[in-house]
Amino acid sequence: MRTIGRGVLAAATFLSVSSIAQAADVKSVIDGLPAELKAQYDGAPQKILPSAWDNFKAPAKPWKWCHSESYQGNPWRVAVTNELKRLVDGLIADGTVASFEVSDSNNDTSQQINQIRAFIDKGCSIITSIPGSATALDDAVDAAAKAGIPFITAAGSVTSPNAINVDSNYARWGYDMMTAIGKAKPDASVLMVEGIAGHPIVVQEKQGADKALAENSGIKVARTVNGNWTANVTKTVVLQAIATNPAPIDAVWTTGSESRVVAEAFAQAGRPAPLVTGSITGDALGYWKANPDKYRFEGNAVLPGWTAETLFRTGVRVLEGQQPKLNTLLIPIPAVHGNELDKWYKDCMTPDAVSVFPVPPTDPMPENLLDAYFAKPAPTKGWDYAKVPDACAK
Repeated sequence: MRTIGRGVLAAATFLSVSSIAQAADVKSVIDGLPAELKAQYDGAPQKILPSAWDNFKAPAKPWKWCHSESYQGNPWRVAVTNELKRLVDGLIADGTVASFEVSDSNNDTSQQINQIRAFIDKGCSIITSIPGSATALDDAVDAAAKAGIPFITAAGSVTSPNAINVDSNYARWGYDMMTAIGKAKPDASVLMVEGIAGHPIVVQEKQGADKALAENSGIKVARTVNGNWTANVTKTVVLQAIATNPAPIDAVWTTGSESRVVAEAFAQAGRPAPLVTGSITGDALGYWKANPDKYRFEGNAVLPGWTAETLFRTGVRVLEGQQPKLNTLLIPIPAVHGNELDKWYKDCMTPDAVSVFPVPPTDPMPENLLDAYFAKPAPTKGWDYAKVPDACAK
Protein backbone atom coordinates (compact mmCIF):
# COMPACT_ATOMS: atom_id res chain seq x y z
CA MET A 1 0.00 0.00 0.00
CA ARG A 2 1.17 3.56 -0.67
CA THR A 3 2.28 5.58 2.32
CA ILE A 4 -0.28 8.17 3.29
CA GLY A 5 -0.70 10.69 6.07
CA ARG A 6 -2.73 11.02 9.22
CA GLY A 7 -6.46 10.59 9.08
CA VAL A 8 -6.60 8.01 6.29
CA LEU A 9 -8.05 4.50 6.46
CA ALA A 10 -10.55 4.92 9.28
CA ALA A 11 -12.27 7.61 11.28
CA ALA A 12 -10.59 6.35 14.43
CA THR A 13 -7.18 7.16 12.97
CA PHE A 14 -8.22 10.73 12.30
CA LEU A 15 -9.99 11.14 15.63
CA SER A 16 -6.87 10.08 17.52
CA VAL A 17 -5.74 13.67 17.13
CA SER A 18 -7.77 15.77 19.55
CA SER A 19 -10.16 18.34 18.13
CA ILE A 20 -8.25 21.03 20.02
CA ALA A 21 -4.98 20.02 18.40
CA GLN A 22 -6.68 19.87 15.00
CA ALA A 23 -8.08 23.37 15.45
CA ALA A 24 -4.66 24.66 16.46
CA ASP A 25 -3.06 23.03 13.40
CA VAL A 26 -5.67 24.48 11.07
CA LYS A 27 -5.48 27.96 12.60
CA SER A 28 -1.70 27.92 12.30
CA VAL A 29 -1.85 26.98 8.62
CA ILE A 30 -4.56 29.51 7.78
CA ASP A 31 -2.78 32.29 9.68
CA GLY A 32 0.31 31.57 7.61
CA LEU A 33 -1.45 31.88 4.26
CA PRO A 34 -1.20 34.96 2.03
CA ALA A 35 -3.91 37.49 2.91
CA GLU A 36 -5.90 36.76 -0.27
CA LEU A 37 -6.18 33.08 0.65
CA LYS A 38 -6.64 33.61 4.38
CA ALA A 39 -9.70 35.76 3.65
CA GLN A 40 -11.38 32.84 1.90
CA TYR A 41 -11.69 30.96 5.20
CA ASP A 42 -13.65 33.72 6.92
CA GLY A 43 -17.07 32.18 7.49
CA ALA A 44 -16.35 29.19 5.27
CA PRO A 45 -19.11 26.57 5.76
CA GLN A 46 -16.83 23.62 5.05
CA LYS A 47 -15.23 21.85 8.00
CA ILE A 48 -11.55 22.68 7.64
CA LEU A 49 -9.19 19.96 8.86
CA PRO A 50 -5.51 19.13 8.58
CA SER A 51 -4.82 17.20 5.41
CA ALA A 52 -4.98 13.41 5.58
CA TRP A 53 -2.41 13.30 2.74
CA ASP A 54 0.38 15.27 4.41
CA ASN A 55 2.83 12.36 4.11
CA PHE A 56 1.70 10.83 0.81
CA LYS A 57 4.47 9.34 -1.29
CA ALA A 58 4.30 9.66 -5.06
CA PRO A 59 3.11 6.47 -6.81
CA ALA A 60 5.06 5.01 -9.70
CA LYS A 61 4.42 6.46 -13.14
CA PRO A 62 2.61 6.34 -15.46
CA TRP A 63 -0.45 7.25 -13.45
CA LYS A 64 -4.01 6.21 -14.18
CA TRP A 65 -6.28 9.27 -13.90
CA CYS A 66 -9.98 8.66 -13.23
CA HIS A 67 -12.67 11.35 -13.04
CA SER A 68 -16.07 10.81 -11.40
CA GLU A 69 -18.74 13.24 -12.62
CA SER A 70 -22.17 13.54 -11.03
CA TYR A 71 -23.78 15.40 -13.94
CA GLN A 72 -22.93 16.29 -17.53
CA GLY A 73 -26.26 17.81 -18.49
CA ASN A 74 -25.17 21.40 -19.03
CA PRO A 75 -22.39 23.15 -20.98
CA TRP A 76 -20.55 24.22 -17.80
CA ARG A 77 -20.03 20.65 -16.61
CA VAL A 78 -19.05 19.48 -20.09
CA ALA A 79 -16.51 22.31 -20.30
CA VAL A 80 -14.96 21.23 -16.98
CA THR A 81 -14.46 17.70 -18.27
CA ASN A 82 -13.10 18.90 -21.62
CA GLU A 83 -10.54 21.20 -20.02
CA LEU A 84 -9.48 18.53 -17.51
CA LYS A 85 -9.05 16.07 -20.38
CA ARG A 86 -6.98 18.60 -22.35
CA LEU A 87 -4.61 19.01 -19.43
CA VAL A 88 -4.35 15.30 -18.60
CA ASP A 89 -3.81 14.54 -22.29
CA GLY A 90 -0.69 16.68 -22.07
CA LEU A 91 0.65 14.36 -19.38
CA ILE A 92 -0.37 11.33 -21.42
CA ALA A 93 1.68 12.73 -24.31
CA ASP A 94 4.84 12.90 -22.19
CA GLY A 95 4.31 9.52 -20.54
CA THR A 96 3.45 10.79 -17.05
CA VAL A 97 -0.13 9.48 -17.27
CA ALA A 98 -1.18 6.23 -18.92
CA SER A 99 -4.92 6.86 -19.32
CA PHE A 100 -7.84 9.15 -18.51
CA GLU A 101 -11.28 7.67 -17.77
CA VAL A 102 -14.52 9.53 -17.01
CA SER A 103 -17.76 8.29 -15.44
CA ASP A 104 -21.06 10.21 -15.25
CA SER A 105 -23.81 9.27 -12.78
CA ASN A 106 -26.41 11.76 -14.12
CA ASN A 107 -27.40 13.00 -10.65
CA ASP A 108 -27.79 9.47 -9.28
CA THR A 109 -25.76 9.40 -6.06
CA SER A 110 -25.94 5.62 -5.72
CA GLN A 111 -24.62 5.29 -9.25
CA GLN A 112 -21.75 7.67 -8.52
CA ILE A 113 -20.80 5.61 -5.47
CA ASN A 114 -20.76 2.45 -7.61
CA GLN A 115 -18.65 4.17 -10.25
CA ILE A 116 -16.14 5.35 -7.64
CA ARG A 117 -15.84 1.83 -6.25
CA ALA A 118 -15.29 0.55 -9.78
CA PHE A 119 -12.45 3.05 -10.17
CA ILE A 120 -10.93 1.74 -6.93
CA ASP A 121 -11.12 -1.82 -8.25
CA LYS A 122 -9.40 -0.71 -11.46
CA GLY A 123 -6.45 0.62 -9.49
CA CYS A 124 -6.71 4.28 -10.43
CA SER A 125 -3.79 6.39 -9.22
CA ILE A 126 -6.11 9.31 -8.48
CA ILE A 127 -9.85 9.97 -8.55
CA THR A 128 -10.96 13.53 -9.25
CA SER A 129 -14.63 14.37 -8.91
CA ILE A 130 -17.47 16.84 -8.94
CA PRO A 131 -19.53 15.16 -6.22
CA GLY A 132 -23.30 14.93 -6.27
CA SER A 133 -23.58 14.98 -2.48
CA ALA A 134 -21.58 16.41 0.40
CA THR A 135 -22.07 13.34 2.59
CA ALA A 136 -23.27 10.33 0.60
CA LEU A 137 -19.92 9.62 -1.03
CA ASP A 138 -17.94 9.53 2.21
CA ASP A 139 -17.70 5.74 2.52
CA ALA A 140 -16.49 5.47 -1.06
CA VAL A 141 -13.95 8.23 -0.46
CA ASP A 142 -12.71 6.40 2.62
CA ALA A 143 -12.45 3.18 0.60
CA ALA A 144 -10.32 5.00 -1.98
CA ALA A 145 -8.07 6.27 0.80
CA LYS A 146 -7.72 2.76 2.21
CA ALA A 147 -6.51 1.71 -1.24
CA GLY A 148 -4.03 4.61 -1.23
CA ILE A 149 -5.91 6.57 -3.91
CA PRO A 150 -6.28 10.34 -3.40
CA PHE A 151 -9.85 11.55 -3.94
CA ILE A 152 -9.93 15.21 -4.97
CA THR A 153 -13.13 17.18 -5.43
CA ALA A 154 -13.98 20.40 -7.24
CA ALA A 155 -17.12 22.55 -7.25
CA GLY A 156 -18.44 21.06 -4.01
CA SER A 157 -16.79 19.61 -0.93
CA VAL A 158 -17.43 16.24 0.67
CA THR A 159 -17.30 15.70 4.41
CA SER A 160 -14.95 12.73 4.54
CA PRO A 161 -11.67 13.81 6.19
CA ASN A 162 -9.91 11.63 3.62
CA ALA A 163 -10.84 13.86 0.68
CA ILE A 164 -8.97 16.85 -0.66
CA ASN A 165 -11.51 19.51 -1.60
CA VAL A 166 -10.54 22.16 -4.14
CA ASP A 167 -13.38 24.53 -3.52
CA SER A 168 -14.43 28.13 -2.97
CA ASN A 169 -16.32 29.87 -0.21
CA TYR A 170 -19.72 29.69 -1.89
CA ALA A 171 -21.47 30.85 1.27
CA ARG A 172 -19.47 34.04 0.97
CA TRP A 173 -20.43 34.28 -2.70
CA GLY A 174 -24.13 33.81 -1.94
CA TYR A 175 -23.83 36.48 0.75
CA ASP A 176 -21.99 38.90 -1.53
CA MET A 177 -24.55 38.52 -4.33
CA MET A 178 -27.51 39.21 -2.05
CA THR A 179 -25.62 42.10 -0.45
CA ALA A 180 -25.00 43.61 -3.89
CA ILE A 181 -28.75 43.45 -4.55
CA GLY A 182 -29.39 45.24 -1.26
CA LYS A 183 -26.89 47.96 -2.11
CA ALA A 184 -28.54 48.52 -5.48
CA LYS A 185 -32.06 48.61 -3.98
CA PRO A 186 -32.44 48.24 -0.21
CA ASP A 187 -36.12 47.27 -0.47
CA ALA A 188 -35.73 44.93 -3.45
CA SER A 189 -38.19 42.15 -4.25
CA VAL A 190 -36.03 39.17 -5.20
CA LEU A 191 -36.66 35.98 -7.14
CA MET A 192 -34.23 33.29 -5.99
CA VAL A 193 -33.18 30.72 -8.60
CA GLU A 194 -31.15 27.92 -7.03
CA GLY A 195 -29.24 25.12 -8.77
CA ILE A 196 -29.61 21.37 -8.21
CA ALA A 197 -31.46 20.77 -4.95
CA GLY A 198 -29.21 19.32 -2.26
CA HIS A 199 -25.94 19.91 -4.09
CA PRO A 200 -23.22 21.05 -1.66
CA ILE A 201 -22.71 24.36 -3.46
CA VAL A 202 -26.44 25.11 -3.49
CA VAL A 203 -26.65 24.53 0.25
CA GLN A 204 -23.66 26.78 0.91
CA GLU A 205 -24.85 29.58 -1.37
CA LYS A 206 -28.26 29.56 0.30
CA GLN A 207 -26.61 29.80 3.72
CA GLY A 208 -24.82 32.94 2.58
CA ALA A 209 -27.93 34.44 1.01
CA ASP A 210 -29.95 33.78 4.16
CA LYS A 211 -27.31 35.53 6.24
CA ALA A 212 -27.47 38.59 3.98
CA LEU A 213 -31.27 38.56 4.08
CA ALA A 214 -31.16 38.53 7.88
CA GLU A 215 -28.93 41.62 7.78
CA ASN A 216 -30.98 43.39 5.09
CA SER A 217 -34.53 43.30 6.41
CA GLY A 218 -35.80 45.46 3.56
CA ILE A 219 -35.14 42.77 0.93
CA LYS A 220 -38.12 40.49 0.36
CA VAL A 221 -38.01 37.11 -1.38
CA ALA A 222 -40.84 36.89 -3.91
CA ARG A 223 -40.32 33.19 -4.58
CA THR A 224 -37.63 30.49 -4.63
CA VAL A 225 -37.30 28.01 -7.53
CA ASN A 226 -34.75 25.46 -8.72
CA GLY A 227 -33.32 25.89 -12.20
CA ASN A 228 -30.97 22.88 -11.88
CA TRP A 229 -28.14 24.94 -13.43
CA THR A 230 -29.73 24.13 -16.79
CA ALA A 231 -30.89 26.82 -19.23
CA ASN A 232 -34.23 25.40 -20.38
CA VAL A 233 -35.24 24.44 -16.83
CA THR A 234 -34.23 27.85 -15.51
CA LYS A 235 -36.17 29.73 -18.18
CA THR A 236 -39.29 27.64 -17.58
CA VAL A 237 -39.32 28.13 -13.81
CA VAL A 238 -38.54 31.85 -14.12
CA LEU A 239 -41.40 32.36 -16.59
CA GLN A 240 -43.71 30.46 -14.25
CA ALA A 241 -42.57 32.56 -11.30
CA ILE A 242 -43.12 35.78 -13.23
CA ALA A 243 -46.60 34.68 -14.30
CA THR A 244 -47.63 33.94 -10.72
CA ASN A 245 -46.02 37.06 -9.24
CA PRO A 246 -47.50 40.13 -10.96
CA ALA A 247 -45.87 42.49 -8.45
CA PRO A 248 -42.53 44.04 -9.47
CA ILE A 249 -39.42 41.87 -9.18
CA ASP A 250 -36.32 44.03 -8.85
CA ALA A 251 -33.61 41.39 -8.84
CA VAL A 252 -32.92 37.73 -9.47
CA TRP A 253 -30.41 36.00 -7.22
CA THR A 254 -29.07 33.04 -9.20
CA THR A 255 -26.42 30.46 -8.35
CA GLY A 256 -25.32 29.41 -11.80
CA SER A 257 -24.47 30.40 -15.35
CA GLU A 258 -28.01 31.03 -16.64
CA SER A 259 -28.24 34.82 -16.27
CA ARG A 260 -28.93 35.25 -20.00
CA VAL A 261 -32.08 33.10 -19.97
CA VAL A 262 -33.26 34.89 -16.84
CA ALA A 263 -32.94 38.23 -18.63
CA GLU A 264 -34.64 36.76 -21.71
CA ALA A 265 -37.55 35.49 -19.62
CA PHE A 266 -38.21 38.95 -18.18
CA ALA A 267 -37.99 40.53 -21.64
CA GLN A 268 -40.32 37.87 -23.06
CA ALA A 269 -42.84 38.59 -20.31
CA GLY A 270 -42.62 42.33 -20.95
CA ARG A 271 -41.22 42.96 -17.46
CA PRO A 272 -38.51 45.51 -16.62
CA ALA A 273 -34.97 44.12 -16.64
CA PRO A 274 -34.01 43.02 -13.12
CA LEU A 275 -30.53 43.07 -11.67
CA VAL A 276 -29.30 39.49 -12.15
CA THR A 277 -26.51 37.93 -10.13
CA GLY A 278 -24.62 34.72 -10.87
CA SER A 279 -21.62 33.63 -12.90
CA ILE A 280 -20.78 35.36 -16.18
CA THR A 281 -20.85 33.36 -19.42
CA GLY A 282 -20.23 33.89 -23.12
CA ASP A 283 -23.90 33.78 -24.08
CA ALA A 284 -24.73 36.32 -21.36
CA LEU A 285 -22.02 38.65 -22.62
CA GLY A 286 -23.35 38.20 -26.15
CA TYR A 287 -26.87 39.01 -24.97
CA TRP A 288 -25.58 42.09 -23.14
CA LYS A 289 -23.74 43.29 -26.25
CA ALA A 290 -26.88 42.91 -28.38
CA ASN A 291 -29.31 44.15 -25.70
CA PRO A 292 -27.49 46.49 -23.30
CA ASP A 293 -30.79 47.86 -21.95
CA LYS A 294 -32.15 44.39 -21.11
CA TYR A 295 -29.22 42.90 -19.19
CA ARG A 296 -28.10 44.12 -15.77
CA PHE A 297 -25.48 41.98 -14.03
CA GLU A 298 -23.45 41.91 -10.85
CA GLY A 299 -21.59 38.75 -9.91
CA ASN A 300 -18.50 36.68 -10.42
CA ALA A 301 -16.76 34.31 -12.80
CA VAL A 302 -17.33 30.79 -11.48
CA LEU A 303 -15.87 29.36 -14.65
CA PRO A 304 -15.41 25.76 -15.78
CA GLY A 305 -11.93 26.46 -17.13
CA TRP A 306 -10.24 27.52 -13.92
CA THR A 307 -12.31 24.98 -11.97
CA ALA A 308 -10.78 22.18 -14.06
CA GLU A 309 -7.36 23.81 -13.97
CA THR A 310 -7.14 24.11 -10.18
CA LEU A 311 -8.45 20.55 -9.85
CA PHE A 312 -5.79 19.31 -12.27
CA ARG A 313 -2.98 21.26 -10.64
CA THR A 314 -3.90 20.06 -7.16
CA GLY A 315 -4.13 16.48 -8.41
CA VAL A 316 -0.71 16.61 -10.03
CA ARG A 317 0.88 18.17 -6.97
CA VAL A 318 -0.64 15.55 -4.66
CA LEU A 319 0.54 12.72 -6.93
CA GLU A 320 4.02 14.24 -6.93
CA GLY A 321 4.09 14.12 -3.11
CA GLN A 322 3.91 17.88 -2.50
CA GLN A 323 1.78 17.25 0.61
CA PRO A 324 -1.26 19.52 0.98
CA LYS A 325 -1.56 21.19 4.38
CA LEU A 326 -5.37 21.28 4.62
CA ASN A 327 -8.26 19.08 3.55
CA THR A 328 -9.94 22.01 1.78
CA LEU A 329 -8.09 24.43 -0.47
CA LEU A 330 -10.25 27.50 -1.05
CA ILE A 331 -9.85 29.29 -4.38
CA PRO A 332 -10.81 32.98 -4.79
CA ILE A 333 -13.67 33.61 -7.25
CA PRO A 334 -12.95 36.50 -9.65
CA ALA A 335 -15.47 39.35 -9.38
CA VAL A 336 -17.28 40.65 -12.48
CA HIS A 337 -19.02 44.01 -12.19
CA GLY A 338 -21.72 45.31 -14.48
CA ASN A 339 -19.65 48.31 -15.52
CA GLU A 340 -16.76 46.16 -16.77
CA LEU A 341 -18.46 43.58 -18.97
CA ASP A 342 -16.55 44.93 -21.97
CA LYS A 343 -13.35 43.56 -20.42
CA TRP A 344 -14.74 40.02 -20.56
CA TYR A 345 -16.53 40.18 -23.91
CA LYS A 346 -15.06 38.57 -27.07
CA ASP A 347 -16.31 38.71 -30.66
CA CYS A 348 -17.32 35.03 -30.68
CA MET A 349 -19.77 35.62 -27.83
CA THR A 350 -23.36 35.76 -29.02
CA PRO A 351 -26.68 35.08 -27.23
CA ASP A 352 -26.46 31.54 -28.62
CA ALA A 353 -22.90 30.89 -27.46
CA VAL A 354 -23.95 28.63 -24.58
CA SER A 355 -20.74 26.61 -24.72
CA VAL A 356 -18.45 29.65 -24.67
CA PHE A 357 -17.06 30.70 -21.32
CA PRO A 358 -14.80 33.70 -20.69
CA VAL A 359 -11.17 33.16 -19.80
CA PRO A 360 -9.88 35.48 -17.05
CA PRO A 361 -7.17 37.79 -18.39
CA THR A 362 -4.82 36.57 -15.66
CA ASP A 363 -4.61 33.29 -13.74
CA PRO A 364 -7.11 33.51 -10.83
CA MET A 365 -4.83 31.18 -8.86
CA PRO A 366 -1.18 31.94 -9.68
CA GLU A 367 1.36 29.24 -8.90
CA ASN A 368 2.88 31.21 -6.02
CA LEU A 369 -0.53 31.35 -4.31
CA LEU A 370 -1.14 27.64 -4.87
CA ASP A 371 2.33 26.95 -3.41
CA ALA A 372 1.11 28.23 -0.04
CA TYR A 373 -1.22 25.22 0.30
CA PHE A 374 1.60 22.65 0.06
CA ALA A 375 4.39 21.67 2.43
CA LYS A 376 6.75 20.82 -0.44
CA PRO A 377 5.64 23.11 -3.28
CA ALA A 378 7.05 22.87 -6.77
CA PRO A 379 5.85 24.07 -10.19
CA THR A 380 2.93 22.03 -11.48
CA LYS A 381 4.04 19.62 -14.19
CA GLY A 382 2.11 20.17 -17.42
CA TRP A 383 0.78 23.58 -16.42
CA ASP A 384 1.19 26.92 -18.25
CA TYR A 385 -1.59 29.52 -18.05
CA ALA A 386 -0.33 31.10 -21.28
CA LYS A 387 -1.38 27.89 -23.08
CA VAL A 388 -4.98 27.96 -21.85
CA PRO A 389 -7.13 28.20 -25.00
CA ASP A 390 -8.77 31.54 -25.74
CA ALA A 391 -12.52 31.68 -25.16
CA CYS A 392 -13.00 31.83 -28.94
CA ALA A 393 -10.63 28.96 -29.74
CA LYS A 394 -12.19 26.16 -31.78
